[in-house]
Amino acid sequence: MSATDQKAATDARTAPVAVWQILEKLRGQDLIDWRMAEVTGRASIAERNLDIGIPFGWYPIALSKDLAVGEVKPLRYFSQDLAMWRGEDGQVRMLDAYCKHLGAHMGHGGKVHGNLLECPFHAWRYDGDEGVVKDIPYAKAIPPQVKRKCTRTWHITEANRWIWAWYHPQDVAPLFEVQHLPECSDPDWTDFDVYEWNVWGSIQNMAENGVDVAHFRYIHGTANVPLGELRWGDWGRGADVRAKMGTPWGEVDGCISYDTMGPGQSWTRFTGISETLLVACITPVELDHVHARFCFTQPKSQAEGERAGVAKAIIRDICKQFDQDKVVWDRQKYEPNPIICDGDGPIPRFRKFYSRYYAQAAE
Repeated sequence: MSATDQKAATDARTAPVAVWQILEKLRGQDLIDWRMAEVTGRASIAERNLDIGIPFGWYPIALSKDLAVGEVKPLRYFSQDLAMWRGEDGQVRMLDAYCKHLGAHMGHGGKVHGNLLECPFHAWRYDGDEGVVKDIPYAKAIPPQVKRKCTRTWHITEANRWIWAWYHPQDVAPLFEVQHLPECSDPDWTDFDVYEWNVWGSIQNMAENGVDVAHFRYIHGTANVPLGELRWGDWGRGADVRAKMGTPWGEVDGCISYDTMGPGQSWTRFTGISETLLVACITPVELDHVHARFCFTQPKSQAEGERAGVAKAIIRDICKQFDQDKVVWDRQKYEPNPIICDGDGPIPRFRKFYSRYYAQAAE
């Protein structure tokens, strides 16, 4: 990079393109609306090479507190319509949404009958564990086609205040578990502060962003971002980035430590300035649509104490960086054979690692 280019990239008066053109004037409700609004006029899935499938893994689908006992909710994830409910035993279950009888969507108007899901159209009652019809109140006999398994059942677990669903295109049983994060159940940490986005792009492009070190200068306006100490596991990966950080109380040793387990569970711990745990909940809706939710929790002693302003500023800055990335992700194409140069970061190694989450690579 020439001296002129270096100055242009780091000059505080030269804001990143995304910030100048899209985000600069967005504030308050306008910013919230922009985060969720559909991006119109984007190229097709095929044109953007996004028809590579959805990677398998555990994905967060709803906050546990948002599904009461006896409640049914419609969902759409993994390019499928789904019906989720919490039975009288407190367990969450989920089925493909459409009744095998006459095709009613059971997530809209369905009822919980004990632990069964009752279709709103004719009250056919489904067992969420076996995927069979257990009862038809007005019939003398249950048709044999639905007395055996007739609909997909989903592996569901609850952890870190979230309901998680295991997705695999071939309905293979879970190959790893959701990681439990102790801060999420610690009464000395705050309730989640939740921020939400629709990203009109690929979950793989989003994940790849973490090892793309060069973009931090041009999208986020940072002088440099070290890769840190990378960790590559069987199903998860992570890194620890350590740096000196300036604060109103002087320079401190800081660390940003992020980890993933599969493509759907990601968490980052920020230490040094203000302790913060970010639980990043990233769930595919369609091949070109990802629902993203950032859940922040902090020690109450910091979030509500004299450093409360700093704690809030950290959250604002993290969300700002996600906004900046979203501008690119919303229209980004997936390049299966990218031209990589020195300074890009370990993108080829990341892609080799990430390929394990696709069913065809696991066969």
